[in-house]
Amino acid sequence: MSTMETCEPVTSAAAWRGDQIKAGEDWIYHLSPVQIAELEDLGAKFVEDDPDLRFVQASEYPLKACADAIAEWGSDVDTGRGFVLVRGLRTHLYSDALSSAIYYILGLHMGDPIRQNEMGDLLDHIYATSDKTMDDPTALSSKVRDKLVFHSDSSDVVALMCLRPAKAGGASCLVSGAEIYNEILRRRPDLAPLLLEPFHWDWRRQDHNAPANTYTSPIISIEEGVFSMYAGSLYILTAQDYPGVPQLSDAQKEVLELFDEITYEPGMAIEMDFRPGDIQWLSNYGALHSRTEFFDFPEPQRKRHLLRLWLSRDAGRPVVDGFGKNGVVQVREKPREGADDDNAGKFKIADAAVPRMIS
Repeated sequence: MSTMETCEPVTSAAAWRGDQIKAGEDWIYHLSPVQIAELEDLGAKFVEDDPDLRFVQASEYPLKACADAIAEWGSDVDTGRGFVLVRGLRTHLYSDALSSAIYYILGLHMGDPIRQNEMGDLLDHIYATSDKTMDDPTALSSKVRDKLVFHSDSSDVVALMCLRPAKAGGASCLVSGAEIYNEILRRRPDLAPLLLEPFHWDWRRQDHNAPANTYTSPIISIEEGVFSMYAGSLYILTAQDYPGVPQLSDAQKEVLELFDEITYEPGMAIEMDFRPGDIQWLSNYGALHSRTEFFDFPEPQRKRHLLRLWLSRDAGRPVVDGFGKNGVVQVREKPREGADDDNAGKFKIADAAVPRMIS
């Protein structure tokens, strides 16, 4: 990859400003009554069938009314703005198991779920079980109420489904990685090529049971003219504390600071409130996500509760070798190589619908 190739701005739909797209509603897909009925019927069948989440296939729960919608959402994620918000599911009428079943079925049609922790869980929960803040190295972002910095997750696609919103706060914020890169090219084209070099990322802080302290990935991949981004400077900076990790150069520190400065500038991000039943499909290569601080109702059954899926999506997207966490994620069918058994994960939908009480 030559320096010249890295200095071309991104002109596709993936480059956007939040203040511009928020002016319209093209990013919201409203399910029709026929589509909702199909998903409710299939979800009920899924709960009754109670399949093993590791092995169930999309073909066992075929979609007809929603087939075109799946294709449209996939196009939005793969080659469009990088995200779409789907609205209309009546989760206020469902059990959490039914909501989870509908969500998992849609996930199977959007990609292949991957394991989200070393226990093997395929469906995870954004549900605060701790009052820790993110400056505590033991804090898990999915288990606290603190605001989150912009970052990428560990999959091709990350999806969130809202079961219950917070009493206050907890807005989802997205920002275009391509537009951040374009701004860096405008202001400091000399620093832009550094983003294509490998950085060490803190794996232990993302998962306390990770088999290693760090993994490596560049922040930007440009392959066959396709731009992809994997970002989150927090985990690059905390990885510096481990022995043997090369220290960042002054130029690398400078480009990370500029990256963060641009990310948080007014107008760059789009902020959206989650309503019950909303599903957000997001390309981890196209947009970074964060969350504002939130405040919960005191009753556990009324607390902010989102479901999360990480999906591997075979959309033919070219990325450099070892990009993101592709090299360390686990497929859903089996545990990490070397594991003796596979009985720690929640592989039944009724179990998977209940959050773990992890602090």
